[in-house]
Amino acid sequence: MNTNQFVRIFAGAFVMISLALGVPGSPLFTSTNWLWFTLFVGANLFQSGFTAFCPLEKILLKAGVKPA
Repeated sequence: MNTNQFVRIFAGAFVMISLALGVPGSPLFTSTNWLWFTLFVGANLFQSGFTAFCPLEKILLKAGVKPA
């Protein structure tokens, strides 16, 4: 697997987890403040589309994951 695949997997997982914890109708609901984390992940993905800078990608490259 390469960095692009890991970034997509992490982003998708974080969005699903934070929605499960932040949406009142969810059985895992704890607080609506988790929705701020969803916003953070989405904003990071949005800006990385324009700037090609992704902090997770930099971390994965240092951890030895092959680039895309």
